[in-house]
Amino acid sequence: MWAKESTVTQSASIPLVIEVVSTNWEDDYYTKLGNYEAMGITEYWIVDYAALGARKFIGNPKQPTISIYHLVDEEYQVAQFRGSELIISSTFPDLKLTANQIFNGQ
Repeated sequence: MWAKESTVTQSASIPLVIEVVSTNWEDDYYTKLGNYEAMGITEYWIVDYAALGARKFIGNPKQPTISIYHLVDEEYQVAQFRGSELIISSTFPDLKLTANQIFNGQ
């Protein structure tokens, strides 16, 4: 089944999905975002370390951004983190990392 389609069948067992953006960034921001929201994935991170996404997703000027989408009333709400901003995650409430620490692998 995995060769033809997503193998996620019980979203309650998957509280978090993290995608690292590559040159096919459209998949992460358009396709996967909609699919994960429809599946009921509680939290979806898009780690855009090279600022490849469109300005409407990561802002203008484009800069490395971590977008965290959290499911509220069956719709994603987004919070974005850049530079020295501390990441806020409902899945990991005790997380003490900045966006730059994640981008730099620290």
